[in-house]
Amino acid sequence: MFTGIVSEVGKVSSIKKINGGSELWINCSFANDAHIDESISVNGVCLTVVDFNKESFKVQCVEETLRKTSLGELKSDSPVNLERSLTLEKGIEGHIVQGHVDTVGKIIKIDQNGADLLVTVEFPEEFKDYVVGRGSVAVDGISLTVAQNESNVFKVAIIPYTWDNTNLISKKEGDLVNLEFDIFGKYIIQYLKNIER
Repeated sequence: MFTGIVSEVGKVSSIKKINGGSELWINCSFANDAHIDESISVNGVCLTVVDFNKESFKVQCVEETLRKTSLGELKSDSPVNLERSLTLEKGIEGHIVQGHVDTVGKIIKIDQNGADLLVTVEFPEEFKDYVVGRGSVAVDGISLTVAQNESNVFKVAIIPYTWDNTNLISKKEGDLVNLEFDIFGKYIIQYLKNIER
């Protein structure tokens, strides 16, 4: 479980294909403190540490993960948002994020709006009921608030600090992002669907 508060931006140091999936080594400042079986959110995807050294940790992605997320787009030197799993001593400063990506969205516009940057994301229409104005959404693992939404498009306002301290600073229009919608909203919608049956 995570909070959507990115602790740092790591960098992919190498990628190796394995049985339809891939193996990633990721450089970061806390690698030496990692441990085997630790869960780490990488661009919003919960992955398990299988090896580590002083500079990097290694994770493996199965074929389904690559198909359902944007991790298959990563290259050597790609910046990735990292968050270590929530502990009982850590405050929930964003919102509850599972690291289970619902779908991949596409950045279709980046606009400056005063001090904020407005990022417009398009996503598959089948998920439109999960997005509500002022609700939470995780974009590449970043806890953000929906500023505007219409059909299968939403906008999020990014403050300069978040822009500068996540991988958003390297994003451009047309890039893919992992989306995880609010877990409580998903439970409510599922409950209502079951009542209607």
